[in-house]
Amino acid sequence: MNNFTIFSSFFQGKALLFLERIIDLALEEDGQDLTSNAVFSQESNAQAVILAKESCIIAGLPISELILARLPGSTEVSFLATEGIRAEPGQRIISIEGSTRKILKAERIILNLLSRLSGIATHTDLYCQKLKGTGVRLLDTRKTSPGLRYPEKYAVLLGGGENHRLNLENMLMLKDNHIDQCGSITKAVKALRQTYSPCPDIEVECRTPQDVEEAVKTKVQRIMLDNMSMKQLEKSLSLIPSNIESEISGCITLDNIEKIASLKPDFVSSGALTHSAKHIDMSMKIEV
Repeated sequence: MNNFTIFSSFFQGKALLFLERIIDLALEEDGQDLTSNAVFSQESNAQAVILAKESCIIAGLPISELILARLPGSTEVSFLATEGIRAEPGQRIISIEGSTRKILKAERIILNLLSRLSGIATHTDLYCQKLKGTGVRLLDTRKTSPGLRYPEKYAVLLGGGENHRLNLENMLMLKDNHIDQCGSITKAVKALRQTYSPCPDIEVECRTPQDVEEAVKTKVQRIMLDNMSMKQLEKSLSLIPSNIESEISGCITLDNIEKIASLKPDFVSSGALTHSAKHIDMSMKIEV
């Protein structure tokens, strides 16, 4: 499956609708381009190129076409780089030819999304490089920018990571507040199984080895070990049988992920993939 196929496979149904709504809101937010409308006629055409100004994993190329498609006027887009592949500083990644007004109206929105998504893909790739050969799978979280959940999680995929649940409907996951309010892991799991028949897979967040022992007895499908010390992690993993998946989360960084992976959990999840990724510097230039 090539990376443009990944885009079309990911952005369908609800994900595509959300992306189109994001684009429409961004265009509305930017308002009318009073400057370009005054300086250039409707008949004015231009050729522009978008450049990556630093090394990065490119993510979001097809979104540029979706943005331009929402605007009046004619443009033709050519991709000069490959989605999901590293671009080098100064590399041309997109060429756009057509209506000057349309190109300039779309400029900042295209650059903002490309910069954000490429930043996430690049950041995720750094984590994946640390996990090479370990067999441990890297997951993202729901710590995404409001409204940008789908494109940001798509960028994680291009960086080599995997998606945890996309939203609250995707899986049953008992976190600390559910458990504390319910009274115990056992009570919370029982409530889920009484509500849903057949009951979907359940993941339980555990904060201590004692939590893990209780969760194992409920026969859930996955146990997340959250914000534990290395000693607690080792103890907790020894308590989880092979038929229950294990996930380590909380304070995962580039500095400690190799040490965490050496414990051999099934998954490591990190909010840093999205909330700590820097934007990639990109620019658009009109060629004259």
